[in-house]
Amino acid sequence: MAVRKSERLLNLLIMLLVQRQFIGKPRIRELLYPGTTDDAFERMFDRDKEELRSLGVPIEVGHVDAYFDDEPGYRIRPDEFALPEIALTADESAVLGVAARVWQTAGLAEAASGALRKLTASGVVLDTAALDIAQPTVVADEPSFDAFWEAVQSRTPLRFGYRRSGSGEAGATRRLQPWGLTRYAGRWYVVGHDLDRDAERVFRLSRVVGAPSPCGPAASYDVPAGTDIRDVARRLAPRAPSEVATLRVREGAAVPLRRRATQVEPAGDGWDRIAVPGVRAEEVLALGPAVVVEAPASLRGEVVGRLRAALA
Repeated sequence: MAVRKSERLLNLLIMLLVQRQFIGKPRIRELLYPGTTDDAFERMFDRDKEELRSLGVPIEVGHVDAYFDDEPGYRIRPDEFALPEIALTADESAVLGVAARVWQTAGLAEAASGALRKLTASGVVLDTAALDIAQPTVVADEPSFDAFWEAVQSRTPLRFGYRRSGSGEAGATRRLQPWGLTRYAGRWYVVGHDLDRDAERVFRLSRVVGAPSPCGPAASYDVPAGTDIRDVARRLAPRAPSEVATLRVREGAAVPLRRRATQVEPAGDGWDRIAVPGVRAEEVLALGPAVVVEAPASLRGEVVGRLRAALA
């Protein structure tokens, strides 16, 4: 079975990042591109290197043997790849938290673990401490996320079943050229060009039924220049009436909820009381003991029920 492109790129990143010395192309081919022809390996390896470089990954080229200069080797120096020490505001930290969800949702954490197992089993000496700068930590749970993520990267049209709001049925089959994925109003959406309606559309991933499948070749379309995926989602995503939740939040905490609050007032003893429309149980649970739901009863009951289930 062919290795998915995103997994192959992450495997290559990890292999080059954990090397203390340069690693040659024959070894890279053996571990990451098994079974490929000479021409196919050269094309795929060159393409993968350029893609990593386009993402800002500094791939260094040198010689595997210091006494012979006939075999080029490759590595990534962790000190050049790592970010310098920076200070983040609370809002910026919240944005990075969302980014971490994307990494693991796309299956990259599983790919990272698999890559380490393969390298260790092959006798490669690893400096795993270098991986701290590329370690995803948070999971999201949309089953179709991986398929849309891959399609966005490869620009492959997809066909999928889509359940209408309030309906338990699959509804119509959709054909979409995916442009990007975005988190909006607490939900994941895919934005793209609807091939049947010949217009830009957004689809909520939680309403996708079954596994999306390709309905056209890779690299068969381009995303229109200047497209702002989040702006399209704001314009086109349906806005259902939202119930306002009353929450007690610790001072200085729960920044994502505070930004949406329509009312904030001190509640004493290091707490604030805020009113926020459209709060989901997942948002409250993600913030742990920093948030307590006071109303509505339905939201409080869902949060308490999930916490009791986790405790059990």
